[in-house]
Amino acid sequence: MLSPESLAQIDRELTKYPADRKRSALMSALRIAQIEKGWLSNETIEFIAHYLEQPPVAAYEMATFYNMFQLKPIGKHKITVCTNLPCALSGGADAGKYLQQKLGIGYGETTTDGKFTLMEGECMGACGYAPVMLHNNHSMCKHMTPEAIDKKLAELE
Repeated sequence: MLSPESLAQIDRELTKYPADRKRSALMSALRIAQIEKGWLSNETIEFIAHYLEQPPVAAYEMATFYNMFQLKPIGKHKITVCTNLPCALSGGADAGKYLQQKLGIGYGETTTDGKFTLMEGECMGACGYAPVMLHNNHSMCKHMTPEAIDKKLAELE
């Protein structure tokens, strides 16, 4: 189900917690699986639960609660635009509209070539750098003017 490298990463996460607290590594294990697979299928979620010796419902609870987890296939590049009030007032709404126009998709949609998925997100804790967007849950993009968006999209092509 997962590569030996991903399983080794999960095993490293497990060492951070007491042996009887494997559930504590659940979020990290799901993140590692999602990085490898691109999204979390029911089979992957259940595999992680069994690997950590947890009931599948515990893994489903976490996977469905946090919006960083994708439960259906998405594009190679997931772009999440912060539309919380500080970002919205600082150009976040305009950045979102620009991206929708540029990519030809709305929030929650994926381009037909499978390259980009556009998501709307809540506060990312970087209000001083507004408007911000997050690339694949890991890379924060700051001061996203139309020019900066064009540059970022060109880098991702």
